[in-house]
Amino acid sequence: MSSLGSMKDNQVLLAFSTYAIIAILKMMLMSFLTSYFRMTRKAFANLEDTKLVVPTEDKKFVVANPDVERVRRCHQNDLENVIPFVLVGLLYTLTGPDLSTALLHFRVFVGSRIFHTIAYIGCLPQPSRALCFTVGVLVTFSMAWTVLSTALFS
Repeated sequence: MSSLGSMKDNQVLLAFSTYAIIAILKMMLMSFLTSYFRMTRKAFANLEDTKLVVPTEDKKFVVANPDVERVRRCHQNDLENVIPFVLVGLLYTLTGPDLSTALLHFRVFVGSRIFHTIAYIGCLPQPSRALCFTVGVLVTFSMAWTVLSTALFS
């Protein structure tokens, strides 16, 4: 139990854990959203999945639907951005950053991913989605730079 107590003492690690879990849960919810869109649009990727809507397998339900594909691409984008954030962010917490600076990084990243999803799923006009994506990537690069500069120049 002492390791949990140590984590509670490290406010940066505790903040990171909170925001990383929010980003991960948001990413995981995208698979449920994809399933929802598949069911409501009756657009399945596999023949055996069509039994969810009709008693026998029916090839007419194995189709690509633009709404389903949009959600899938949004989920893929989350996978490409949240995983690096979690890995880089964990290393970043080990550099001993100031709590306010760390919170800024974590909050801006999670906010950018939430707004990115809203922009993607809501079909908001560009550059809304691109800006959200860019902000999130810049946050991850900023933390990566801190990790590298601490490792190389300390």
